[in-house]
Amino acid sequence: MQLQDRLDAFTNKMAASGRLPEPVAARLQESIREQIAGSQADRALKAGERAPVFALDDANAVKVDSAALLGKGPLVVTFYRGVWRPYCNIELQAREEARGEIEARGATVVAVSMQNTAHSRKTARENKIGFPIMIDIGGKVAAAFGLRHQLSPKMIELHRSLGSDLALINGEDSWTLPLPLPLPGRYLIGQDGIVAYAEVNPDYTKRPDPSELFPVLDHLARARARAA
Repeated sequence: MQLQDRLDAFTNKMAASGRLPEPVAARLQESIREQIAGSQADRALKAGERAPVFALDDANAVKVDSAALLGKGPLVVTFYRGVWRPYCNIELQAREEARGEIEARGATVVAVSMQNTAHSRKTARENKIGFPIMIDIGGKVAAAFGLRHQLSPKMIELHRSLGSDLALINGEDSWTLPLPLPLPGRYLIGQDGIVAYAEVNPDYTKRPDPSELFPVLDHLARARARAA
C-alpha cells in the first residue's frame, strides 16, 4: 500500500470513529490553510541548491555528521514534527520499510526532529525505526533548510487542547511566543552536497511515497559510475 493510501485511510478512520470532532477537524484544516497562505514552503531549500552541513546527536547521544555520511553515499533526510503527530509516525514507518531498498542503492537514511531525547527514543521504539533520529534542539537545522516556521497563538491553543504540549516534547522552557515548529520535509542529498530531491508540503496529510526516491538514487548511481 502506498504511503498516501495509508494516510487517507487513517484520516477516514478518525472521521468515522468520532475521535476527531468536527469543530477540531475544522480547526486543523484551518491550520493547514494558514500554513499554505504563509508561503513557508516557498522559502524551503529546493532541488539543485546546496544543502547545509550539520551534525546533531541522535536519540542515543551519538553524534551524527552529515558530511561524514555523505562521504559514504547519498543522504536521505526526513524532517518530522514528532511522535505526537500520527501522520509523521506513519511516514516514518513507511521510510523504515523502504530503508532496505534505499540502502541497497548506497544511501543512508536519517530523520530530524525538534523533540527531545526521550520522545525521540519513543519514536524509534514505537515505530520500530532502525535509522538515526537526530535531535534538532531549537530547530536550527530545520531553519537552515528553510523549514522552521512559527505557530500562531490560535494554533498553540489548538495543540494544547489536543494534549500536545510542545514545550515539553521539544524541551522548550515554556510556550513563549513565537513557538517554532518545522514543516514536514523530505530531502535527498547527493555526495556533492547538492539537493537531488526535495518535497515540502504545508498540508501534512499529503506525503510522497518513499519509492519516489528510487529513480533519483538510480540516476545518482549512474552519474557516479560515468564519472569514475
